[in-house]
Amino acid sequence: MKKVVVVDYGMGNTDSVLRAIEECGGKPVLSNQKSDFETATHIILPGVGAYNKGMQHLKELNIIETIEEQVFNYKIPFLGICLGMQLLSDNGMEYGNTEGLGWINGTVVKFEKTSLNERIPHVGWNEVRLIRESLLFSNVENRKDFYFVHSYYFDCANDENIISLTPYCGGFVSAIQQDNIYGVQFHPEKSQKTGFQVLTNFLTL
Repeated sequence: MKKVVVVDYGMGNTDSVLRAIEECGGKPVLSNQKSDFETATHIILPGVGAYNKGMQHLKELNIIETIEEQVFNYKIPFLGICLGMQLLSDNGMEYGNTEGLGWINGTVVKFEKTSLNERIPHVGWNEVRLIRESLLFSNVENRKDFYFVHSYYFDCANDENIISLTPYCGGFVSAIQQDNIYGVQFHPEKSQKTGFQVLTNFLTL
């Protein structure tokens, strides 16, 4: 069984992520201990909250270097969810300019309305339009709905890193990839059958 380490850094409720991993056939471990990352087959960085707080907590735990070693040296599959995806960027503009992990080039910026019926934060179900093939979306139909909760989005610097777009506030990047590093802006653990398929696909990587 796959040992899926969910990063415990105090950002958001992780219970639903842990339950979803179990449902998808993985063995979830909520941890911020280096020894767990060193024996993980997969790593997930979830998160709800502010960009600057997320980076602050990761740095205080002194685990970034250990995770990077697993992801870059040993090619352990990594998935960032919501804030976890955003932290993969070079920097985020929430409450000032904060340096991110810098694993996938881009900047996290706040939504700007493009019509009167749009609300910020973006909360609820919206479609994910796949523009590039990725194993993360195997057996997932194009333009399926996923569940979102966010006020900021990942402005991706390189088009080749973009897996999908979602039509809201002029359109935004909803999934990204670089090699074994994946990020989704939506919450797969709250997106019912289709979201569980994404998590199942991640576990097969």
